[in-house]
Amino acid sequence: MDKQTTIAFILMGIILVVWLYFNSPEPQPHVPNTSDTTLTNKQAEPKRDTVAEAELEQTAKQVEEKTNTEQVEEMGVFAPSKKKGQIITVETDLAKMEFTSKGGKIRKCYLKNYGTWYYRKMDENDFYNRHVQLINQTNGGDLDLIFVTQDGQLVNTSKLDFQSSADTYYYRVSGNDSLVITYTFVVEKGKEIKKQFVIYGDNYQSKFNVEMVNMNKIITGLRYDVEWASGLNFVEENSKDEATYSNASAYSGDELLIIDASSAGEKVEKDINGKVDWISIKSKYFAMILTPKTPSSDGGASFEGTHEEIPGLGEREYYKVSLKVPFKDLKDQKDSFYLYLGPVDYHILKSYAKNYEAIFDFGSFFGLKFIIRPISEYILLPLFTFLHSFIPNYGIVIIIFSIIIKIALYPLTKQSYMSMRKMQKLQPKISELKEKYKGDQQKIQKETMGLYKTYGVNPAGGCLPMVLQMPILFALFTFFRVAIEIRHESFLWIKDLASPDYVYNLGFTIPFVGVDKITILAPILGITMFLQQRMTVKDPSQKAMVYVMPIVMTFLFMSFSSGLNLYYLMFNILSIGQQYYINNKKGDDLVPVKGSDKKGGGFMQRMMDAAEKQKQSQKHPTTKKRKF
Repeated sequence: MDKQTTIAFILMGIILVVWLYFNSPEPQPHVPNTSDTTLTNKQAEPKRDTVAEAELEQTAKQVEEKTNTEQVEEMGVFAPSKKKGQIITVETDLAKMEFTSKGGKIRKCYLKNYGTWYYRKMDENDFYNRHVQLINQTNGGDLDLIFVTQDGQLVNTSKLDFQSSADTYYYRVSGNDSLVITYTFVVEKGKEIKKQFVIYGDNYQSKFNVEMVNMNKIITGLRYDVEWASGLNFVEENSKDEATYSNASAYSGDELLIIDASSAGEKVEKDINGKVDWISIKSKYFAMILTPKTPSSDGGASFEGTHEEIPGLGEREYYKVSLKVPFKDLKDQKDSFYLYLGPVDYHILKSYAKNYEAIFDFGSFFGLKFIIRPISEYILLPLFTFLHSFIPNYGIVIIIFSIIIKIALYPLTKQSYMSMRKMQKLQPKISELKEKYKGDQQKIQKETMGLYKTYGVNPAGGCLPMVLQMPILFALFTFFRVAIEIRHESFLWIKDLASPDYVYNLGFTIPFVGVDKITILAPILGITMFLQQRMTVKDPSQKAMVYVMPIVMTFLFMSFSSGLNLYYLMFNILSIGQQYYINNKKGDDLVPVKGSDKKGGGFMQRMMDAAEKQKQSQKHPTTKKRKF
């Protein structure tokens, strides 16, 4: 096995190990048998000590009352309220949101145009189980205000009881209409904290206003924080894949700073001082973006992130972000913010003209982000959008898209195929040279270069075109994995182009590869790769690659989105057709190039000169006199 083949096998092994790590099946949750448990408990306790239970309940109540009393004594008016918040529902053209007076904030946000991964299993009238809900209340609150009082108390408004301006429990807002809801917390007479929401009928972005009335005698320090502690809910079936694309970020000075707890068990913290244009939390397809209306050089932001593995649920990433807002010691301070809660859709994000589209992940393979992003942003995405403007089905769009990309890359791939074909035809002549000048490596190298020059073959001609198109292929790879446009879009047997097209559950996991479900596209893709390899690989020492590579890639692509697999399948079929055409093209025999006997200054001549120079230096080594 030659060095090139060895390296190829090593790379395939690395790919397989990484794939196993990121795609091993998640443990299924254990659901206890409630009836059995209840029966066992009844048998174990045939008699109940009602007196003991009453005493226990009374003790617990006294402890709770004592705790509440201690909190009130310690924190006074800022002690957490035990009241349940009043819930108000606001429905717009795009979302259904629930607001609560407990903390004066958004409690839930359902997006009407985006379904849960299991929505097809739900009843058509079950709105709440059929639509994604973004806010995760288990990890804290959102848009809470945090400040320090002059007596040293750290106050968080998340559990304070605000008074609502709403006069009903349900509102419907459409089109250009807007709704204003104001929550007020009275510290004492004349001293108030106000949180105001302005919700628009046809917009994912709301306005959030904060007003501190006569709070300059209560708040100390130079700032207060607006905190989003609830992160975002994970809403996709494949939590590992969703975690891969989840992060928090801050945008400042035309630069996006990403905070990412990328591996299980990892915790990250980041503190930024100075002007911050906006902060965000992003999952694979959805985002929260908080933007100060007037960014201040005295502001800043802070971030905390954790990455956890939860039995039965897979992986989760939680982020807590906050904006530092300068407190100006005014009797009446007003600050305004914009809150975006919606999809990571490039066109929607860009429409706000605040550089929100910077959070869209176009990929950054091998540090090539500076090449990959422009290709995706200004070529691939506009082309994809243009095709869908008159082709409604995204499956057909992907097929047409792959044909166009193949045509665009045809000059590069043709040059690569032609160069490799000529190299293959020269192999017998090169073998003759090796036998003729056996033992004289310099002579073999020189004669080989001369042979290449005679027939106009560039040794790098087969690799260079492939290298030039790699950024495009990298861009396509990421684009089809994160494009929300194909999420839940169907085509033929495929129910969701953004997910694998599973058709059969094996009921067991295949050892070493971690596959427990079978798709249709991945095996077909593997077959096309096998056919393509057979047409291109002629070196006997690399024959193993013809069989091993398609098998490895088949298992690898089992976990990829069907949209991505559909694209590569069409690309491979077109490549096979192109290769067949080139292989059977007439007039492709090796013919000496006219003027090949003349000395030139090209790539081949430089290689020949270098070989000759090396040979001469070995024949006449330079010697130096030594003094004793």
